[in-house]
This record gives sequence, C-alpha cells and structure tokens, in this order.
Amino acid sequence: MDIRALTPDYAVAPQIDPEDFAAIKAAGYTRVINNRPDAEIPPSHQTSVMKAAAEAAGLEFVANPVIGGALTMSNVTAQAEAISSSSGPVLAYCASGNRSSICWALAKAADVPADDLIGTAARHGYNLEGLRPQLEALSNR
Repeated sequence: MDIRALTPDYAVAPQIDPEDFAAIKAAGYTRVINNRPDAEIPPSHQTSVMKAAAEAAGLEFVANPVIGGALTMSNVTAQAEAISSSSGPVLAYCASGNRSSICWALAKAADVPADDLIGTAARHGYNLEGLRPQLEALSNR
C-alpha cells in the first residue's frame, strides 16, 4: 500500500486491497473515498466488496467513481463534500492516485492558490500543471 499524504487530513493512494483497511484504520484515517468505477476493476475490488471491508474495519466508505478523462464538477463537488464532512483524515484511492489528487485540487481551488495545489501534488508524484487554467478559473482570490 502506497499512501501519499497531500495534507494532514487528505491522502491518496493507488488501488488498495480489501485486506488493507485494518492498516488504513490503524494509520488514523476515518473515511475512504473510492474514485474508481467498477467497470475498470475486477470483482474482488469493486465497490460493494470494498465498502463491506472498510465498514468491517470501522471506516466510513464513500464511492465517487471518476471515469478517466471524464471528470465532472459533480465528481468534484462529491469529493469536496466527502472531505469536508469527514470526522477525521481521509484516504482517497484510484488506479494510481492521480484522479484522487485531481479531485482534491479542484475541490480546494477556491481557497488554495493554484501554485500550492500543483506543488503539493508534484511533491507526491502527480503532475497537475495541465489543470492550472481550471484551478485558476475556480479561484476566489
């Protein structure tokens, strides 16, 4: 498992396994967000299996499937709500962690400068420079 903490309250990871949830809970996370659509993963890792495993480990589970290359503002809004309503740190996962990073950056764009969002993601291996126009358009500053 490769957890990359973008902030103290939000981390991303490539695909996790059902047996990882105990370690995720032990690491202090309270909510897990699944950003992978079931159509791109085997039955052993689909939403229903992952949700059951997360809840058995005492974690909250949110499904917010993001289709690669087809992210919507509904996805961004759902991610923002899942982050802001969590009682503690959140771990979001997808195939590589990139979609989860993109959702986070777009959700935070109104309040955090684009340079900071892009820089944070870059320090963890995610290149969001191509999102700069969207991040700046969403900025409240």
